[in-house]
Amino acid sequence: MNVLLITLDQFRADMVDHALVATPALDRLRASGVHFARHFAQAAPCAPGRASLYTGMYQANHRVVGNGTPLDHRFDNVARLARRAGMTPVLFGYTDQGIDPRMATGPDDPRLEDYSGVLPGFDLGLWMPDSQAPWLAWLEDLGYGTFPNYIAALAAEPDRPSIHSLSTFVTDAFLEWHERQDAPWFAHLSHLRPHPPYAAAGEFATMYDPADVGDSLAPAPEADRHHLHELTMGLDVCAAPATEAERRHMRTQYFGMVSEVDAQVGRVLDQLEHMGQMDDTLIILTSDHGEQLGDHGLREKLGFFPESYAIGCIVHDPRSPQAHGTRVDHFTENIDILPTIAVALGVDIPVQVDGLPLQPFLAGEEPEWWRTAAHWEWDWRAMVLGFMAPGWPLDRRLERMNLAVVCDADGAYVHFGDGTWLFFDLRADQTWRTTSQDPARVLTYAQAMLGWRQEHLERTMTDLLLEPGRPGRWPAIGSALDG
Repeated sequence: MNVLLITLDQFRADMVDHALVATPALDRLRASGVHFARHFAQAAPCAPGRASLYTGMYQANHRVVGNGTPLDHRFDNVARLARRAGMTPVLFGYTDQGIDPRMATGPDDPRLEDYSGVLPGFDLGLWMPDSQAPWLAWLEDLGYGTFPNYIAALAAEPDRPSIHSLSTFVTDAFLEWHERQDAPWFAHLSHLRPHPPYAAAGEFATMYDPADVGDSLAPAPEADRHHLHELTMGLDVCAAPATEAERRHMRTQYFGMVSEVDAQVGRVLDQLEHMGQMDDTLIILTSDHGEQLGDHGLREKLGFFPESYAIGCIVHDPRSPQAHGTRVDHFTENIDILPTIAVALGVDIPVQVDGLPLQPFLAGEEPEWWRTAAHWEWDWRAMVLGFMAPGWPLDRRLERMNLAVVCDADGAYVHFGDGTWLFFDLRADQTWRTTSQDPARVLTYAQAMLGWRQEHLERTMTDLLLEPGRPGRWPAIGSALDG
């Protein structure tokens, strides 16, 4: 069994079956797999979201709270799991996981200056650090000159043919490597797009007419906004464009980026089919988080709204054809990906994992014990760490700069670290602009969040007893530590 984990960065759930956006490759994958239509990332931005994806843990446990927060080296991850299954996991793209400082060679280790490191356990097929240096060098060789940084190069993608796009460059590297494989393989194809800057490659930049893409969802009236929402709407880095024309242009470019990276996924599917490997390759396509895309007056990924956390997820499992072409509306989460891969490879699910394997759905079943809500967290202390007030760390205000969300079909409860809260009545309004003060409903969701926290407390040693017979999960923890 081969394993291919594909991530599209900042990929919203509604792009999978959007009425306008062309995604023929994803349509093919849905037809030969299972579409998880209520799938959620557990954190934003990139490093926290990917930490949950790679470790199977909620942010409350892995504690990667911002781009730059180190990942604790003791945690198991998807690459180490693959190695225990006898495979060599190979990365094409990036993982955005910073080194544990305790594993550095010393205070001068350059890895302590950059969070775009490689998840422990991966071999490198093509590493794309945050600078995107290999792609920039390729563009220079093609005669496009020298760009001051990768942002400038990405912003100029509409001016170049899509065969010279970043997504093409990474896909080419994977396809060349894949052609040489003559044994079961494990690859992570990690695309940056559809990530800002909002500039699609080549012909995809003009693929969508601004008149057709609609405007973004307007924010709730100012009187109904939480102060954090109001604050973020005032920051240039995450405020939506001010005019409808600008928002529509942003949407055309985002839609174009989705279609362009879909074309790259199509190239991968074509090669797998040509080499007869679709029937022995587990393919998982998902994202690290979503994109506000102007909704609620915001862009990028932040805050508590579902646009930043509801993401696409399609799983092709050739061993369960009976479920191919189906759609699952149960709440699933990115922490479910690692245990799904573990079951597929016949490896024990690590004790640390908060997620659940998706195999029952892949087999066309509906487990009675499945979760009934989705959960995500956002921590913004990284935005102010450079401005710490005197008295830190004894001043605990940094620990209050976070929020957690529990969301089911009827409502969403947001609890902020400073003790404030919001409850959105999704029975009345699915757009997250109608709040409720109903004490009975609020109490029910607040209790559910507390129960979720207690159920998912870190458990590495909790299910073991040091006594004759060693009752507990010794085989699972043994395999993790041996790995």
